[in-house]
Amino acid sequence: MSLSWGERTYVMGVLNLTPDSFSDGGRFTSPELALRQARRMVAQGASILDLGGQSTRPGAAEVGPQEELRRLLPVLAAIRSAIGRGELAPAPLISVDTFHAAVAEAVLDAGADWINDVRGASSLRDPAMLQRVAQAGCPYVLMHSRGDSVAMDGLARYGDVVVDVRDALLAASEEAMASGVRREQLIWDPGLGFAKTTEQNLALLRDLAVLRAEGVPLLVGPSRKRFIGAVLEESRPTARIWGTAAVCAQAITARADVLRVHDVGPIAQTARMVDAIVRGCAQPAL
Repeated sequence: MSLSWGERTYVMGVLNLTPDSFSDGGRFTSPELALRQARRMVAQGASILDLGGQSTRPGAAEVGPQEELRRLLPVLAAIRSAIGRGELAPAPLISVDTFHAAVAEAVLDAGADWINDVRGASSLRDPAMLQRVAQAGCPYVLMHSRGDSVAMDGLARYGDVVVDVRDALLAASEEAMASGVRREQLIWDPGLGFAKTTEQNLALLRDLAVLRAEGVPLLVGPSRKRFIGAVLEESRPTARIWGTAAVCAQAITARADVLRVHDVGPIAQTARMVDAIVRGCAQPAL
C-alpha cells in the first residue's frame, strides 16, 4: 500500500505485544491473538499496523532489544505471512515502534515497512538508528519526547510548548538528513502525553497547524491518554474513546495525516466523516 499525503487521513492501529502497556497490556502477547487483532483492525479500516514490544507508558521499565525482538519477530512473521496469503486485505503497512537501532535493523530485515521512534527527537536517541533508517530508505516517525519513561513527567517545562516542540523536531530532522535520511522519509509526531502536562497537550492540539506548516507529514497519537482522562474525569483508559475521537477530529482539521489509535473502528468512521467535511473527500467504504 502506498500513501498519498494530504488526500485523506490514515488510521494506524496500535498492536501492543507487551504485558504492561497502559490500557491493553497482556492482551496480544501470542502470535495467534495478535494476528486475530490485526485482522480485526484491518477490517475496521487500519491502513497501518504499529507493533510495539516495549511499553512507553510513564514509569515503564525498559526490557532491552533482545526481549523486544522476542516479542516482535513471531508476530511480525505471522502478519507478513497472512498478508502473503491474501488474508489481510487491503494489505496494511507494518510499522514497528522502537528506539533501538538493533531492533529496527532486525524488523526491517523481517519485513517491517516503517520505524516509529518515540525518541526520534530526544537526546536519548540510539545514535545508530539514523544510519539504519537511511540505509533502509523507509518511512521514519520522529516523535518529540524528553527523557525516558521514568523521568519524562518531570521534564514538562517549556517556554512555548508549540514552538519548542516544532524547533526540536526541526533540529532532529536536520540531524537525520545529515546522516543520510531523506526528507521524504520523515513523519513528525508531536508526542502527546510524553513529557507534557494536560494543558501543554491541549495547546499543541490547538496549534497543530504550526507543525503542519513545515511541510512534513504529521502523525498524532492521542489514543486513551491521561490528558483525555484528566479533561473528562475518566480514570478508565478504555472509556476514553469519545474523547479520543474529539482529539482526532481536531487533528484532521489541522491536516494531520495519520492517527495512531487503539479503537480503530470508531476512529476510522470519525476520520471518514471529518475528511468529508474538511478535505472534501469521500473515502471508500470499510
